Amino acid sequence: MEIKKVTTNKPVIGENVLYLLVWGAVVLVPILNSKMMSEEHIYLVNLMTVWSKLLPYIFIFIMHNNLLVPKLLLKRRYLLYVLLSIAMLVALFYPMEYYQDSLRRLPYAGGDLYVVHGRASFTDLAWYWNVLLGVFMMGANIGIKFIFMSIQTDQRMEALEKQSLQAEMDYLKYQINPHFFMNTLNNIHALIDIDTEAAKDTVIELSKMMRYVLYDSENAATNLVSEMRFIENYIALMRIRYTDNVDVRFTVHDTVRPTAKVPPLLFIVLVENAFKHGVSYNKPSYVNIDVWCDEKQVSCQVQNSRHEQAAISKQSTKSSGMGLDNIRKRLDLLFGEEYNLAIDDSNKEQYTIKLTIPIKND
Repeated sequence: MEIKKVTTNKPVIGENVLYLLVWGAVVLVPILNSKMMSEEHIYLVNLMTVWSKLLPYIFIFIMHNNLLVPKLLLKRRYLLYVLLSIAMLVALFYPMEYYQDSLRRLPYAGGDLYVVHGRASFTDLAWYWNVLLGVFMMGANIGIKFIFMSIQTDQRMEALEKQSLQAEMDYLKYQINPHFFMNTLNNIHALIDIDTEAAKDTVIELSKMMRYVLYDSENAATNLVSEMRFIENYIALMRIRYTDNVDVRFTVHDTVRPTAKVPPLLFIVLVENAFKHGVSYNKPSYVNIDVWCDEKQVSCQVQNSRHEQAAISKQSTKSSGMGLDNIRKRLDLLFGEEYNLAIDDSNKEQYTIKLTIPIKND
């Protein structure tokens, strides 16, 4: 089974989109602010002046988001991160205070730069207020980054959990198949000494069943009719092994819909268990299988004869328990609590097991 690397890029994309939206809104603030201050015209030089004051913040954000946080903060180099962050803020904003007067004296159409209230759209701040605002911006950047990292981690864990569950289901499913093939090959071995031509035909039928196991069962769900045909072929092979003292009845009721889909290789475990532990070579035995559907569920009930416990070896009992334990684990992984597996062994002469699971329709 190929294990694929789990990647989740959506949170990173969402984080970058959020930054673009925030900075886009910040760039538009001077225009909106000029409107609210009832300026008759939005002068480009005013906007350029304000936008030029945003450049240090944009530079700080780029450096903080792409260098300081990933290279220092996330690698737990906290002291170096704090020192470089403070040094960057002071180095940028402290000299700016000495250039504020020169910025105010920029020529504008032969008149004053600030048309309304002697100010542009942003109020000039002292360098220490700019530093404080820069600290707030970096804190917001850290908060957003950690939120998206948490989302990304949750998505990665969810993907890994699904991958783990799928791997466990595959393991349980393929743990069942060797028992089936072992029994079938034993049947063919017994048939070779009796009827060589029939043994050849049986090998062909087995190859069809193997094709179903290797390819169709790889899907999460398979057609219910195909699953029934697989069980029917299995029963045909088992008839060869046992004498006429074994009465096998397989009934698929009319309520079964061709479009119904179920997980592969679930019902065969119940059938295999019935043949393995409900059939005796020297006593009359029977296996009755009934399958039916309603609008939302499919049910499979298997009844088989019971014989003296001494006739069943300890090894067979252990393998039977392992098979049913495997199917319970697989059902838990597939359906949670949305299935019902009922076993009735109160009758000393009959063993009944009934499995009901949800179905999918095309």
